[in-house]
Amino acid sequence: MVVQQRLYGCAIGAVIGDALGMPLEFGPPSPEGQFVRQMRAGRLPAGSFTDDTEMALALAESLADQRPLDPVDLTKRFVAWRETNPPDIGIHTRSILGRIAQGESWREVEDQFLKTGSDNAGNGSVMRCWPVAVAWRDHQEELIQDSQLQSRVTHAHPDCLAASVFTNLAISQFIEGNSIDSGLAYALSHTPALSKDFKAVINSAPRRSRSELKNSGWVRHTIESAVWALLNFNSFAETVIQVVNLGNDADTAGTVVGAMAGAYYGLQSIPNDWLNELQGQWPVGSTSTWSAKEICSLVDQLI
Repeated sequence: MVVQQRLYGCAIGAVIGDALGMPLEFGPPSPEGQFVRQMRAGRLPAGSFTDDTEMALALAESLADQRPLDPVDLTKRFVAWRETNPPDIGIHTRSILGRIAQGESWREVEDQFLKTGSDNAGNGSVMRCWPVAVAWRDHQEELIQDSQLQSRVTHAHPDCLAASVFTNLAISQFIEGNSIDSGLAYALSHTPALSKDFKAVINSAPRRSRSELKNSGWVRHTIESAVWALLNFNSFAETVIQVVNLGNDADTAGTVVGAMAGAYYGLQSIPNDWLNELQGQWPVGSTSTWSAKEICSLVDQLI
């Protein structure tokens, strides 16, 4: 039962972080003493999840249908989601999925991306990667492979692959009951192809001051913010509140740290008022409204 609560906590924590950060996205850091601590309306109603969660749900449904992950099935789901014209979709993700929609395969797009030497290392794949950790929490080889694969279809930069693996390895460690210190250390030492520079960012993150954290759409900044909060605060709520109030890419950073903190602290640690306000439409444009109940049901399918 404890493990199940952590699995639910991972998924719900990710969605909570997304919704809590939504109204703070693209804004400045909140001043000390003026942190947002409740769900607020922004470009969407209070408690609404965004593209971060929508892409994760598409990934989760793909994994629930086929395992190991089928990248062709996943890209079809992503393209179908893009065609609903979601209110928030990253420029890079929109472009990549647009090319696939026009007939290119995901492998062709990936090859072209790598040949051009693109330095686009955005956080668009780490924000959605948590379903892989839920599905493969006790199968490390498959967890690593599918974490990388789900990233490759839109974000082929080595940092994006490494960040997805690092995040999911840490989540799997937390789900099994390991401490935050040991879980992060394990993920750091077992993530393949993690560059020396990226490793240095992770190692120095806990010692950063709040004013030093950029919390941008760069995947290194997202991981830095998450690690900083996990190691400096001691509850689910405070960990997520600290990250989303860094502003800038608040919903994505909130999603990533929410998944990690939820996996460690468990569903029971998430404030009830946040859970009660959680809402979203899935699929986008349908009449199907999702709340915590539906997300937990999807987790049940994954496990």
